[in-house]
Amino acid sequence: MLRMHAIGFIVSAMKSTSISARRAGRPLSFDREAALREAMLLFWRHGYESTSLIALTGAMGINAPSVYAAYGDKKGLFRAAVALYLSGPVTSDTLIDEAESAREAAFNLLRASATGFTGATTPRGCLLASSAASCSLAAADVQAELAGIRGRIEARLKSRIVADQRAGVLDDRADAGALAAHVMAVIQGLSSLARDGASRAKLMKIAATAMCAWPASEK
Repeated sequence: MLRMHAIGFIVSAMKSTSISARRAGRPLSFDREAALREAMLLFWRHGYESTSLIALTGAMGINAPSVYAAYGDKKGLFRAAVALYLSGPVTSDTLIDEAESAREAAFNLLRASATGFTGATTPRGCLLASSAASCSLAAADVQAELAGIRGRIEARLKSRIVADQRAGVLDDRADAGALAAHVMAVIQGLSSLARDGASRAKLMKIAATAMCAWPASEK
């Protein structure tokens, strides 16, 4: 969910990681940042398994040996693309940690998702939600890794909710786990609607409506 690249989601564990399984004696002379961005956009638009290595090398302007030298294989390239997607000055972590309250954190995640999923220069929806939504057994590990990222975001939001409850800011009778999971479920839905062509205004209204389920503050 979350470079708010897009996020947006959004989303942290998420600083750009340079995964470089560089082979000795093979120089990497291409612009890695620009090439990786092109790979990210392809994965985002078409999904992990539907994006071929031929399409990737064509978009990145490099050959297959350079991909292998820099990233090890297609999965390594995808992992680097996900890290890029989740990087930036605004991530799910910063949206949660820097908010004044858990409620504000949740709303920030939802609004950032609505914005990121409808960017003018990026594919619609969330790369984390759509790129491995339907994968074969050969890509089960990729699917599990993306689920793990979403799970960590949910856990971080839950921790923030619990902290507010302990501080007396939020009703401690509320189910912190259910609230965090509700936010993540809405974000998944926003991604699907964005890919179906829903407008940013519509997604923002859905985000605001979702917050009606949030318990009242104690203070």
